[in-house]
Amino acid sequence: MPESRTFRTMALILKRSNHGEADRRLTLFTPQYGKIEAVAKGARKPASRKTGHVELFTRSDLLIARGRAADIITQADVEATYLQLRDDLTLSAYASYAAELLDRFTLRDDDIAASELFDLLDETFERLCTDTDPLRALRYYELHLLDAVGFRPELSECVIMREDIQPEDQFFSFDGGGVVSPAGATHSAGLVRLPMMTLKLLRHLQRSNYRQVAELTISDALHVDAERIMLGYITFLLERRLQSVDFINILRRF
Repeated sequence: MPESRTFRTMALILKRSNHGEADRRLTLFTPQYGKIEAVAKGARKPASRKTGHVELFTRSDLLIARGRAADIITQADVEATYLQLRDDLTLSAYASYAAELLDRFTLRDDDIAASELFDLLDETFERLCTDTDPLRALRYYELHLLDAVGFRPELSECVIMREDIQPEDQFFSFDGGGVVSPAGATHSAGLVRLPMMTLKLLRHLQRSNYRQVAELTISDALHVDAERIMLGYITFLLERRLQSVDFINILRRF
C-alpha cells in the first residue's frame, strides 16, 4: 500500500513566524516524529478556525498533510492552552527558553527520545503555570533534557580522577562534562567553582522525580549559582548563547 500523505499527531508549538499574507509557519515537537515544520494556512486571519489552536506553547491535536514544499496543517484542535505562558511576560520568557532549548538540541524529523522529550516539555509548560517556583521547574527541565539527548552531566564522580566526589566544594568542567575534585583541578584548566550546596541541588534535581523536587525550597542565591553552572554548560555545548536567555536577563533588570 502507498504511504499515507496525511498523519495525525499531538504537537507542542515551539516557534511560529509569518508566512505569506495570512499563513503561519510553525516549528512543532511531536511524540512520534520529533521536531517538524508545517504551515497553518490562513491562521493569521481573525476568522480562521485554526487561529486559537496553533498559538505558541499550546498542545494541539493536528492533522498534517505531507507537501512537496512544506507540510500543511489541515486540521487543528487545541488540547492544552497554557494561557499563563502567554499572559505573563516572565513566564512567557521561561517558556520560550524551554522551547528554544529543545529546538537547539534536536534535529528535524529525528524521533530519537521524541516521546520522552515531548512529555518533558509538556510537563514543564504545565509546571511553569502552576509551580510557585518556576525556576525550579526550569532547572529540573534542563538536567532531564540533557540526559535524554546524551549530554548528562557527571555529578557523582570526578571526570578527571574517576573517584567519588567528597562532601566539599568542587569544580565543574564544561569541556569534561562534569564535576572535578580539588585534586583533579590541579591537572586541568578552564574550570569554574562548584560549591557543595549547588552540587547537592543539581544532584537532587537530576536523580529525583518532580514530586520530590517540588518539596524543595531553594534560596535566591542558590538559584543564581545553579543557573550559572547550567547556562555555562549549555552554552558550551551549543557554542552559542540562547536568545531567550538575553530576554530573561533584560526582564530581570526591571
